[in-house]
Amino acid sequence: MDLTRIPLGNTVFEGENNAYLVEGEVTTLVDVGASTETVRADLEDGLDEAGIALSEIDRILLTHWHSDHCGLAGELQAESDATVYAHEDDAAVIAGDDDAIADLHDLRDRRFREWGIPEDKLDELRAVQSDFEAVAGDPADVETLADGDRITAGDEQLETIHLPGHAAGHVAFAFDREAEDPSETDAAPRSEVFVGDVILPEYTPNVGGADLRLDEPLERYVESLDRLAARDFDLAWPGHRDPIDDPSGRARVIREHHLDRTRRVIEALREHGPADAWTVSAHLFGELEHIHILHGPGEAYAHLDHLERVGAVEREDFEYRLVDSDPDVEALFPNTKY
Repeated sequence: MDLTRIPLGNTVFEGENNAYLVEGEVTTLVDVGASTETVRADLEDGLDEAGIALSEIDRILLTHWHSDHCGLAGELQAESDATVYAHEDDAAVIAGDDDAIADLHDLRDRRFREWGIPEDKLDELRAVQSDFEAVAGDPADVETLADGDRITAGDEQLETIHLPGHAAGHVAFAFDREAEDPSETDAAPRSEVFVGDVILPEYTPNVGGADLRLDEPLERYVESLDRLAARDFDLAWPGHRDPIDDPSGRARVIREHHLDRTRRVIEALREHGPADAWTVSAHLFGELEHIHILHGPGEAYAHLDHLERVGAVEREDFEYRLVDSDPDVEALFPNTKY
């Protein structure tokens, strides 16, 4: 596979995004970055270095609907006539469907009330969300993908793997890659994967606040981590920062992080409960600002929701209290076998 990582600057979101260029019969971009002039310039510079004109892009594969991954898709499609693909659970949002966007906004307003976010923090968060919506870019016409679908990028077949949690329609794209070193001609192909934000090299992707549409977000995400770990890929190409040499190991580290966070949520309820998601997040993370006003209580909610579903806590209105003061956290997250 003729693969080029194109680093993209990003001052609106977490930053250090990646787009990936796959050259060949079907010239393909995997993710495209936020819709800003600087990000577009970074992408065009990367294409120029590879000797690829924008008009030569045949296909755009999107790992999920967040603007720092799909923001430029609409305008690039308009200029190149590329076909844009995304998972069926994210396609309507990427396409700018009015009903899908309205439902998402209504859900946000309802969740923010349920979580107990203070009004002054809501004002700050609404300003942040306005900035994010400003870089969402033009809607794209989207062809849908489902788990197990195979799609050509360059000259290779990529396997679509649905890995929800960070987003409802989050997918990874897996492929085998022949050794590039002539001395390794007898070596077995390496198994590699574009993972978007399922795992990242330096921090843990948000669950709960990053996509409010997902039922049972923490359970779904842990299942996705287990599924990814079971594949034992040789290399992962993430949506941010550098490649990950041990994807299974990284998935297990993030899984353990969530078990530790569950223990901290239980401790917060033991010492300060009953409490709503905002109060729990304050004990987990301290003072929250900017996008963390969403991600903090969202993360707390994902863990509280899971604890409620497995019977470790009870909820009255939107406050949670412990049923078992010392549950076996390991038993609350059984390994999913694939």
